[in-house]
Amino acid sequence: MGNRVTRRGFLAATGAAGVALSAAPAVSALEAAEPGERPDLVVHHGKIVTVDPDFRIAEAMAVAGERILAVGANDEILKLAQPGVQQIDLQGKTVLPGLIDSHMHPIDAAMYEFDHPVPDMESITDVLDYVRSRAAVLPAGEWIAVEQVFITRLRERRFPTRQELDQAAPKHPVCFSTGPDASLNSLALSLSGIDRNFKVTDGQQGFIERDPAGEPTGIVRNGSRFIKIKSSRKTPGAQDRLDRVKSLLAAYNEVGITSVGDRSISFDAIPIYRDLLDRGQLTCRIFLSVECDAHASLQAIEAKIQTLASHPLHQYNNRLWLRGTKVYLDGGMLTGTAYMRKPWGVSKIYSITDPEYRGLLFIEPQRLYEVFRLSLANGLQTSAHSVGDGAVHAMLDAYERIDREMPVRSLRPCISHSNFMSMEAIEKMQALGVVADLQPVWLYMDGATLLANFGAERLQWFQPYRTLFEHGVVVGGGSDHMQKIGRRRSINSYDPFLGMWTTLTRRPRWTGETLHAEQCLTRRQAIELYTINNARLTFEEKEKGSLEPGKLADFIVLDKDILTCPVDDVKDLKVERTYLGGKCVFP
Repeated sequence: MGNRVTRRGFLAATGAAGVALSAAPAVSALEAAEPGERPDLVVHHGKIVTVDPDFRIAEAMAVAGERILAVGANDEILKLAQPGVQQIDLQGKTVLPGLIDSHMHPIDAAMYEFDHPVPDMESITDVLDYVRSRAAVLPAGEWIAVEQVFITRLRERRFPTRQELDQAAPKHPVCFSTGPDASLNSLALSLSGIDRNFKVTDGQQGFIERDPAGEPTGIVRNGSRFIKIKSSRKTPGAQDRLDRVKSLLAAYNEVGITSVGDRSISFDAIPIYRDLLDRGQLTCRIFLSVECDAHASLQAIEAKIQTLASHPLHQYNNRLWLRGTKVYLDGGMLTGTAYMRKPWGVSKIYSITDPEYRGLLFIEPQRLYEVFRLSLANGLQTSAHSVGDGAVHAMLDAYERIDREMPVRSLRPCISHSNFMSMEAIEKMQALGVVADLQPVWLYMDGATLLANFGAERLQWFQPYRTLFEHGVVVGGGSDHMQKIGRRRSINSYDPFLGMWTTLTRRPRWTGETLHAEQCLTRRQAIELYTINNARLTFEEKEKGSLEPGKLADFIVLDKDILTCPVDDVKDLKVERTYLGGKCVFP
């Protein structure tokens, strides 16, 4: 039935919880349906938050096949429920569109604990206890890896030292890795050939922290490529990967997620999703951005982009769509390597001793322009890991240059993370049509450390959600989920309700204070962040993101009313049922 269905039949409702809802005349649900078409499913007597342009509330909804047939008042919709049509009485429950996470790494996250469970770590003591536990079960000489335990999330707010790691595992090389940065013990340094004479000579960014005597402290900045780590973990087979990813997608469904953006998939991993799709086991819609190595030759980059552009999955499929490319432009705020316009400042937290240090920028401007232009010209959305405001401005400079040659607005070039911003950057994004995917949970998890390092004044433009909305910049909510299964034990938490609550309150954990209240969102905006805005981010606002006739029937039923419950209840909302294309995928 597609977009031929008219978008009428909504029931007007009064505003609630700071959400302005406009009235609309009641229209017969039968007028919203295709002539002769009848639903397979009718849900009624609920509070259906449509997230349509007027943010109207309806009582009932009819679904035919995988799409919404009509939305409106109970008596109108129930007229469509002929014998044999499944009916569900919502008993006043609130319904939202299926939630969308704009930025995840599902395949890596699913496999993280395949070898063994990894405990939560909130302190240096927790880290060292884990290292000791691994040393007790691994033969001497085998590597112990602690991955993505960020120093911003340790109560001590620092890296474990070389000496601490030596004491915890004197006979094992230990790598405490936070992505491209790491803290190594003495044996790991030795096996990697990193000593007082070591120099970075491959032309890429990176350096070794040293003590006053010139010896490596153990902290390596953007130097993971130099660490000669050998994994001792068991190797999963193809079926193991399918089973683990399937389980993770089910966990996403449990918190109401029906669509995700895999923002940095390797080309070789795409068949995992393809196999799940072919088996009818893909319970989330997947938008794929393939990682590109910006340091490869321009010929190799162009060949890869052309391969992606001609790939069968580049043709639109609402379950699995290959539509983007991704590069890494700077480091991270979690490790002290994000590229900033002003120096980080000397910091014990991040082990920064150079007062002029601004972080690391991995791609020079000409190459960034070349890679982005190639992707956009081949119909692929561009994005880059860009955390610091210096990296954000570098991206916008590249987009601005391309826009002078070929308009980019319709191509929706993206910035991933975009944590530190400026009014100038927001105005450029508005002018160019640049979109952004941000991670609210970082404000919650890392805000206390950022306040300690930068102070509140410098964080004025940290995740400025309200200003982005006010300037019409399309910004979507994501998690950057990369490890573990579990809504609150995952790194980073993929719980969209924690993300929404964070945008409503901007209260970092461990602080008890609000970080720039002027940037808080309304409940309507928080919901849009994880629904229609994320659909716009992936060119799919005509397919999903709101509950309107003709769109995909992705929706969730909540245990409480997100529009009227106490604000602190938002973070703990539970999903009672999740539907994908009109089919229940949870429970």
